[in-house]
Order: sequence, then C-alpha cells, then structure tokens
Amino acid sequence: MNRNLFPGAAGHCARIVLDNLGRSFPYSAHHTQRSPEDRPSPAVIHPAFHTSFDWHSCVHMHWLGVSVLSEAGIEELRGPLAENLTAEKLAVEAEYLAANPSWERPYGWAWLLRLAATCHTSDDEELRSWAEHLQGCVNVVADLVPAWLAKVEYPVRHGAHANSAFGVALLLDAFRALGRTAAAEACEAAARRWFESDAGWPAEWELSGQDFLSAGLSEADLMQRVLRPDAFAAWFDRFLPGLGGESRILAPVGVTDESDGYMVHLHGLNLSRAGQLARTAHALKQAPSSSAEPAVAAAVEPLLRAGLSALESEDFMSTHWLASFAWDAVRSV
Repeated sequence: MNRNLFPGAAGHCARIVLDNLGRSFPYSAHHTQRSPEDRPSPAVIHPAFHTSFDWHSCVHMHWLGVSVLSEAGIEELRGPLAENLTAEKLAVEAEYLAANPSWERPYGWAWLLRLAATCHTSDDEELRSWAEHLQGCVNVVADLVPAWLAKVEYPVRHGAHANSAFGVALLLDAFRALGRTAAAEACEAAARRWFESDAGWPAEWELSGQDFLSAGLSEADLMQRVLRPDAFAAWFDRFLPGLGGESRILAPVGVTDESDGYMVHLHGLNLSRAGQLARTAHALKQAPSSSAEPAVAAAVEPLLRAGLSALESEDFMSTHWLASFAWDAVRSV
C-alpha cells in the first residue's frame, strides 16, 4: 500500500466503518414483496447486514473493516464486526440468498465472497472463525454462480452494479482463495467466452453520468486474472489499440453535486479506474512486448488523487461506500 497517497488511511477507514455499522437508517431495502404482509424490517431478514445504506454497501463495509483490522490492527473494529459476523446471523443471510437466487447478483455476491476470502486468509484466529461462520453463504453462492454463468449468453457491459466483468473478477479471486475450484473454473470459462475475442473497445464513449466503474477497464481487470502476461498484453493491445495519455478512459472526472447519490458515483469511477489500471499496468509490465504500459501506469496516480479527495466529504451518499473503493485502489498501487 502506498500510504503517502492516503496518509492516515487505516484510521480514516475505521471511523467510516464504525459510523456505517452503527447506522440503521436511511436504508434502501431491495426486498421483493410477495404479499401485502411481506414487509419485514431490514434487521429481520438481514441480521448481519442491515446497516449502512443498503445490503451490498453494508457487506463491503464489513470487508473494509475486516481488511483494516487484519492489516492495521485497529482493535476497536473487532467488537462491532464480531457482533454481526456470528454463525446465527449469517445462517439467516444464507437462507435469504438461497431463497432469492438472483438477488444482489453479481455485485453483492462478489463483495460477500471477498469478505469471506479476506477472513479465511487472515493470520488472525478470530477472523478465520468468521470465515467459518460465512461458509453457509459461500456454499450458496458457489452453487449459484456456475448455474448462472452457464445460462448467460451476453455479459452486462455498463458502469454500475450489474457489470458482469467486475463481479466475476472479484468472485474469481475469492473462489481461488477459498479453494472453490469448480466455481473458479466457471468464472474463468465465462470470462473467456464473453471477452477473449473483444477488440477495438470504444474508450471515448463509455462514460455515462452515474458510472462508478469503467466497463472497459473492468473487462481488462478480469482478463489479466485469466490470461498469461504475454497473452494478456496482446489482448489488451487489440482491446484498446493506440491508448495514449489523452484518452478519456484514463482521465479523472468531477462531481458537481456531492449530495446526489448517482452523481457521486463518479468519485468511485476515479477510484475503481485507479485500482484497475494499477493491476493492469502490473500485468503488462510482465510482458516486454507491451507498448501500452507507460500510459496505463502514468494514469494511476492522478485518478487516485482525484478519487481520494472525495473522502473529505461528510455526506452519507459518499461515506457509505467510497472508502471501500479507496482502500482497494491504494492497496493496488
């Protein structure tokens, strides 16, 4: 982690996690009602993940808290995380996922599996116990993912939650870390089927007003996990031919209204692009034949600085999720 770009990163992120874990409202519930009486409170159907702003944001705030606790040892996070990551509460979450097989697919699934993998690979005994508590959720998602991928003919290519490449990339990393070979192989096969023949991505067109992901760079970030360095460098040159420093896909973007929950997504776009480009540059550097690596690497720091500046905002539309993307990006640089 380049701590010079984000001084006080661990403490800042810990404060945001504690604030989010203590906020029950406002909460955007995505539960589909099946009758007039089917109106449960978030805490009933999501006893582990009913704070922050919505379920997936709560999940990745738990991932952030576990990561900061594991890597920086900020002990005040331990109690609130332990209170939520119990076997009993997570069993209810697993039951809900099984009963609603397309719910939070793939974005929420990806962050949940990332949380489980981070707990599983920790040196901290208590965090590894949380991974055991998460096994029911992991089992459900590990069954759902191959079945889903086998049916999806066309990936979702836009810059928000349903983006296929972003979700599958996180799922692939998590399944590998958790030793779920069959699910990992399903992710790799889908990535190749969907994206291996892609070329000439329209980099100047992809930005829309509420993206927090680059559709093109999400695809590249997935493929660098799947292809060997030389094959990935050749694929990247075909995918983004002639990429240069003036390209729109490499440039930071601004936000005109911090309180607008959709406009503020563009802060996340700067951060997610920074992390994706850092990982892409690392992969390209391993292939001497790559000509794109200098432009890719040079774009990382300006994007990261632009995104990190958004963390100064106290508006909940920013604080309920952006720190997760900031921590991820800084760790990738």
